[in-house]
Formats: sequence, structure tokens, C-alpha cells
Amino acid sequence: MSSIDAASARSLIAANPDVLVVDVRTPAEFGTAHIDGAVNLPLDQVDAHLRRIVTDAGGLLLLICQSGNRAERARAALSDAGLSDVAVLDGGMNAWIASGAPVNRGRARWPLERQVRLVAGGLVLAAVVASLWIPVALAVAGLVGAGLTFAALTDTCAMGLLLARLPYNRAGGVDVEAALTRLRGSRTGG
Repeated sequence: MSSIDAASARSLIAANPDVLVVDVRTPAEFGTAHIDGAVNLPLDQVDAHLRRIVTDAGGLLLLICQSGNRAERARAALSDAGLSDVAVLDGGMNAWIASGAPVNRGRARWPLERQVRLVAGGLVLAAVVASLWIPVALAVAGLVGAGLTFAALTDTCAMGLLLARLPYNRAGGVDVEAALTRLRGSRTGG
């Protein structure tokens, strides 16, 4: 099973207490809204602790992000490392919320995708305005456009990865050891 829709995910979680919901969004996004009982382990931490996760995880891991892209990247990395019992919530938290599923809400913050649009749009706007006085500044707009095109074609986003490291997105932090312990606990039933 590589992806699962929101309704099926709700049924699976309700029927199987061994399913561990792992939210790979930033701590700020997780703090805004998350599924009850979910473990926050941001994508960069999944990458950093890949071997340990593969060794310790037991039972099905249901990976979640905002739209499904980061969760799919985490699933691919875990699968390539040898963990097969992993699924992605198709459509991510956007689909979960749209389905009317329950959500724990906290302080509202901008999702990472919205931050990327703001920064990319701001850079293009600034470059176009600056090009009125410094014509070469228009090249910045071209570079941003090229970066966005590359991001779309490869389904990666360097700007998003950089923005995820900002203090705004780290607010509240994540206890990686506690999250990894929960992964280990899912196998032992504790």
C-alpha cells in the first residue's frame, strides 16, 4: 500500500491501534493543525535518522504532510532503505481537513507552500522593479522562474527546504528522540 485516501485512513486508524501516524511537516505546520496522536518527525529528520527508523519501526506507518509531496518523498526514502509497511495520506492534511476528519488545532501559521509562493513572488517582483534602474536585476527573476520550473519537474523544492530551517518554521521544536521512541514503541505495543 503506497497511498490511502482520507476516509480509508480514518477507518484504518480506528480499526488498528498499531498504525502510527507520522507527520513530516515542520513543527510550525504541525502546531497549526495535526491528527490526534500523530508523531511530528519533519522530513529532514526522517532523512537524518533513516537507518534508525527502518530498524525501530513496527507496524504500519501512515505518513502525512500538507499535500502529500513531502510524505511521498519520506515514503520513497524509507522504502528504498528497506521499510515496506508505509503508506502516504493521499492529499495530506488538505484532504484530511476537507473530508471533515477531526483535527487538533493550534496557533495558525502559514504553510510552507504559501511561504515559498511569497518568497518566490517577492523576489520576482523586486527583481522586475529593480530592473528599471539596474537592467541586469531581471536575471534574478529568470533564475527564480528557472528554479520554480525545476522544482515542478523534479517534485523537489530547494527554497522550501531552506525555508523549513527558519526559526519561524521550527517554532515549538520537535523532540526527535521522543518521536523515534514512539516509532520503536509501535512495534512493541508500548
